[in-house]
Amino acid sequence: MARGEGFVIIGLGTFGTTVATELARAGEHVLGIDRHERHVARVADELSEAIIADARDEDALREAGVGAYATVIVGIGEDLEASLLATMNARLLGVKRVWVKAKTRTHHRILLKIGADRVILPEQEIGRHAAQVLRNPQVRDYVSLGNGFHVVEYVASEDMDGWTLDRLKLDDYQDLRALGLMRGTEFVPCTSPETELKAEDKLLLLGRREDFRRFGDVL
Repeated sequence: MARGEGFVIIGLGTFGTTVATELARAGEHVLGIDRHERHVARVADELSEAIIADARDEDALREAGVGAYATVIVGIGEDLEASLLATMNARLLGVKRVWVKAKTRTHHRILLKIGADRVILPEQEIGRHAAQVLRNPQVRDYVSLGNGFHVVEYVASEDMDGWTLDRLKLDDYQDLRALGLMRGTEFVPCTSPETELKAEDKLLLLGRREDFRRFGDVL
């Protein structure tokens, strides 16, 4: 692995293990770190490296070579002190990108203050995601892009079979745009208002939450 590449996952609980193993399956070089032997043993065969170390100890992380990696993800949620110290130590070792899992809003604010690039509140993010999908059965998935913008995947119903994009009246919404649609494994660009939808097409729309709310009510 070249310097400035790869991922370090600190804390191999459910969240950290999931991130680590998914990155490893995608072919990334992943170093997993946890102070509990049983957590390390559980993923040792799946990651590039897995070691027992206390992330509160800057010297232990330096010895593990953490400073040579591009990204550190701190997955320690329950132990506030360990989470904060692991984050600060990653910064002290020169890691350019540090993402951290938080347990509470207070934890979130402190992590931002000490230099975390992104703070993840898994339960709240999953809860918001579930609420959006449950509210409109045609919403299959969505991604928040920041600044109020989202990409939402709508599934065309049987009633919408044969509809054209023009019939959706997207121009009635200030910030709503069709990016394209997935028809099975085929991507169909939405370059014409005459593009026809088929039942079960997955329509990808870019827009703001308020426009999506109004659009969903019309559907």
